[in-house]
Amino acid sequence: MSFLGVETSLTGRRWVGPSAEVERLAQTLVQRADVEPAVAAILARRGVQPEDVASFLAPSLRDLLPDPMTLKDMAPAATRLVTAARNGERIAIFADYDVDGGSSAALLIWWLRALGRQATLYIPDRIDEGYGPNDEAMAALAKDHDLIICVDCGTLSHGPIAAAKGADVMVLDHHLATAELPDCVAVVNPNRVDEDGASGHLCAAGVVFMVLVDANRRMREAGEKGPDLMDLLDLVALATVADVAPLIGVNRALVVQGLKVMARRQRPGLVALSDVGRLDRAPTSYHLGFVLGPRVNAGGRIGAADLGARCLSTDNMSEAEALAAKLDTLNTDRREIEQRVREAALAQAEARGLEAPLVWAAEDGWHPGVVGIVASRLKDQTRRPAIVIGFDGDDGKGSGRSVAGVDLGASIQKLAAEGLIQKGGGHKMAAGLSLSRMQLEPAMARLTELLAKQGAGTGGPADLRLDGTLMPAAATPELIEKIEAAGPYGAGAPAPRFALPALRIRHTRPVGETHLKLTLSDGGPVTLDAICFDAVRSGLDALQAHNGRSVHVAGRVELNHWQGRARVQLRLEDAAWAD
Repeated sequence: MSFLGVETSLTGRRWVGPSAEVERLAQTLVQRADVEPAVAAILARRGVQPEDVASFLAPSLRDLLPDPMTLKDMAPAATRLVTAARNGERIAIFADYDVDGGSSAALLIWWLRALGRQATLYIPDRIDEGYGPNDEAMAALAKDHDLIICVDCGTLSHGPIAAAKGADVMVLDHHLATAELPDCVAVVNPNRVDEDGASGHLCAAGVVFMVLVDANRRMREAGEKGPDLMDLLDLVALATVADVAPLIGVNRALVVQGLKVMARRQRPGLVALSDVGRLDRAPTSYHLGFVLGPRVNAGGRIGAADLGARCLSTDNMSEAEALAAKLDTLNTDRREIEQRVREAALAQAEARGLEAPLVWAAEDGWHPGVVGIVASRLKDQTRRPAIVIGFDGDDGKGSGRSVAGVDLGASIQKLAAEGLIQKGGGHKMAAGLSLSRMQLEPAMARLTELLAKQGAGTGGPADLRLDGTLMPAAATPELIEKIEAAGPYGAGAPAPRFALPALRIRHTRPVGETHLKLTLSDGGPVTLDAICFDAVRSGLDALQAHNGRSVHVAGRVELNHWQGRARVQLRLEDAAWAD
């Protein structure tokens, strides 16, 4: 049964409210845990019981962090790292070029720096070297280093790791693995085939943090003092959100505590990035994913691959400001490139059809640094897994993003095992691949088949899920602060959406070419401001011709900060005529 009777909204979606079971639990939480009905609705959706409300709202690392020793190869990894630091060995860090890789590298660099040690940072060029270790780079690093630590990569790099002759290598990663692991000191990866998957939601920075926890424990047992790990949680939080790791279990605690550390503005790179991003208040998970993350990523996408990691790891404020300024400029350039590719990819995908289990597009000259972002946009718009591929001659490099419940990384890995692509891998929600032009059509056909078997394209793509109803007078700054306390929100923990029923539109005003601002009222003294982004594209610009009609609206309530003031605002995502 549709929520508020909305079978087809202005954007063509059916509204779905909480189940009867969730509603009953929400009522119980209101009565027994003394929480606001709106907050109770959020907690009930997550299955939080009355006795667990306090601990859920204040997640503790002490309670949620697993014992690092539950991960295989933890002992040799932590032991080798401590030995290298203690003996002043030459250490190189080989990291992926994204936020997770850069944050993982920065974690190790800051930890080693606190012990008076330095490390060589190596980030491969996305275009010239591609993802992960390669033979030439690993062999060169091995000549001048005793230990090479591969972070956010390396699990499938058997050949390149073997090429690192004369140096020890260890891998700290979270990408999907095969049964055969590379021959090295350690492969710490919660997504190894022989792991139970209990920590599979960690990003690479989370894995690195676990190794550092165990390294510090070993130092304490030897009578030595290790670096303060709590001060490093801002980096872990950034990576967790930017890599779209699900905000469940320990990831919630890592992000909550990391945001507190970040708010203290102690790390030069994050301070500089916040300033160029005009972030003038305490950061939230939104800022990690949409303000800081894209700027850190920009270097790896269209500029020098190591800029992001260098910005996160520098202890020099002047250097941080220069790097952040460069990253900000590159991010602007990236947006322009992305927009062009996005429009072309969407047109191609629409011509192919958006109802299939897989949405994909491929073309000559598309920049490999933006295909992942464009795939994410296509996924969001179509609610289906999406692949976008750019070709340079006969060589194609692509990236994919998936939807909840569909394991894209495993399917891409299967294509590689079947010889349908040159190589590929990733994790459930994101993956990369390389293939030839001749492989394109057969590979996409097979991938469509594999994703269909997982239910892609069949799970109610036109449904908008809502947590309940809210009236304008109830949408106060105090309520929004309580809603934020039930977060953080992101992958695996979507931000709550509420329906505000039977409102009148007092005023509408176009903003720019595609957006719309509105003033809404339920007839009482309180009005509510709303902003609808991309109203023209979604069809919600029809609200301008309301002619006094009553309307149900749906979206997310938030605080809009402007010139030092905070006002309640509805981020309007959908609407339906109520009469």
